[in-house]
Amino acid sequence: MKNLDFDWKPLVLVPLLAVLVMPFIGSTSTWVTLTVAGLAMGMIIFIIASGLTLVFGLMDVLNFGHGVFIALGAFVATSVMGAMGDWTSSDQLWRNLVAVFPAMLIAMAVAGAVGLAFERFIVRPVYGQHLKQILITMGGMIIGEELIKVIWGPAQIALPLPEAMRGSLYLGDAAIEKYRLMAVVVGLAVFATLAWVLSRTKIGLLIRAGVQDREMVESLGYRIKRLFIGVFVVGSGLAGLGGVMWGLYQQTVTPQMGAQVNVLIFIVIIIGGLGSTGGALIGALLVGLMANYTGFLAPKVALFSNIALMVGVLLWRPQGVYPVANR
Repeated sequence: MKNLDFDWKPLVLVPLLAVLVMPFIGSTSTWVTLTVAGLAMGMIIFIIASGLTLVFGLMDVLNFGHGVFIALGAFVATSVMGAMGDWTSSDQLWRNLVAVFPAMLIAMAVAGAVGLAFERFIVRPVYGQHLKQILITMGGMIIGEELIKVIWGPAQIALPLPEAMRGSLYLGDAAIEKYRLMAVVVGLAVFATLAWVLSRTKIGLLIRAGVQDREMVESLGYRIKRLFIGVFVVGSGLAGLGGVMWGLYQQTVTPQMGAQVNVLIFIVIIIGGLGSTGGALIGALLVGLMANYTGFLAPKVALFSNIALMVGVLLWRPQGVYPVANR
């Protein structure tokens, strides 16, 4: 019966947005290019936002310092890939992947380790105090950015795409960048993994139960605090992975890049329903498409388009597309 009660309406939002915009684009090939680019951007944003979605959904923590893990992951990738220049400069895709995937894994590990310290010394003292969480995590992000400058310097650093990932594939007259296709694949893999863990494993059951009723989970003898720490570390690691993807997307990294992406992340989480992984995916895809469409049609309003999108969704559903809990 639960499947019959599934709310399918939010799933229509992404294709509906694409179809509504198509007449304004004019050219079908341009529309395809913009749509694939928007979906790729959305997938990268989802990777970044998915960790914070879990953290907020389970821990009820407003972590405005999430951006430091994004920047840290990107900078770690510059060091790892910079040391593997022979692999990234090869025109063989498998050699490029040998450089990119270790960079992703190391970035996730470093971001996760820093996230463990961040939770212990910055977040833990302010559990349940939202105003203090906002202030102290923003302060933590500022400190993190300064430490990144100490290690890598304050200047912008190039993070070029590996040789075989450059260029485009052509679908008729539509040009689709190779890296954007890779971003879609990685994003889908992250979503599938999270969906499987949350719905098919005992840990996922505890996470979902903790979102709904923390006291009940604790009364059954489970140490919810350890689960909190694990979720925070995983969320930080996903932010590090997203930082690598975003850095390659922009082909440059700066210490402030995480703070710049933070606005998009919180828009995605609010649209998604404050803790819903599926909702975050829909929100991220909508944000990516909206950014690309408005950037092409009306560049001057592109900065405000996603805020307008969020307002429109909240007017339809004030708690987000898939609200997890009343907050």
